[in-house]
Amino acid sequence: MPRTAQFDRNDIVARALSLFWERGWAGTSMKDIERVLGIRPGSFYAAFGSKEALYIETLDLYAERGAARLRGLANDLGPLGALKAHVLSFAKRETTDHAKACMLVKTLLEVQGLQETLADKAHALLDQMEKQFETLFNAAQDGNEIAAHHDPTRLARRYQSDLIGLRASRERRSVDIESLAQEIAAELDALT
Repeated sequence: MPRTAQFDRNDIVARALSLFWERGWAGTSMKDIERVLGIRPGSFYAAFGSKEALYIETLDLYAERGAARLRGLANDLGPLGALKAHVLSFAKRETTDHAKACMLVKTLLEVQGLQETLADKAHALLDQMEKQFETLFNAAQDGNEIAAHHDPTRLARRYQSDLIGLRASRERRSVDIESLAQEIAAELDALT
C-alpha cells in the first residue's frame, strides 16, 4: 500500500520558489532543499522526482502569480492602467521579495547552455508574459487608449525589456528606481 505524502505540496513548491529565487539553481543544493523545506530525500524524490522537476514547478508558480496579478490589475484599472500600475509596483524599495530581479531572467542568465530544460522553460514563460502584455496593448488600442499606428507586439517586447532592466536596476542602490518607473509609465501615456 503506497504511503501518502506527509506535507502540503503547494506549500513546499511556494517555499522552494523563495529558496531558488534567492539562491539560484546552482546555489541551491539538495541539502538546502531538505533542510529549508523540511522534506526527507525519499519523500522528495517520490513527490518531485528531481531537483529540476521541482525547479520547473517553481517557475510555473512564479509565472502564474505574475500573470494573476496583472489580470487583477487589468480587471480593476483597465489595460493601460494595469500596464502603468504594474511597472510602478516594481519601484517600491521596501519589497519583501528575496530577489528583486525577475526569477525567469535570473534563471535564463544562470542556466543558458548548462541546463537547457530550465532555459527552455524560462524562455517559454517569458514568451507567455510578453503575450499577456501584447494582449493588454491590443485591448488598450481597441479602447482608444493608445493610437492605432502603434504595433502591440513591438510595444509588448519593449515593455518587457523595460521591466527587465528596471527590475535588475533595483539591485543597485545608486539608481533612482521610482523616477525610472515613472518615466516608463509616462511613455505609456504618450502612446495616445
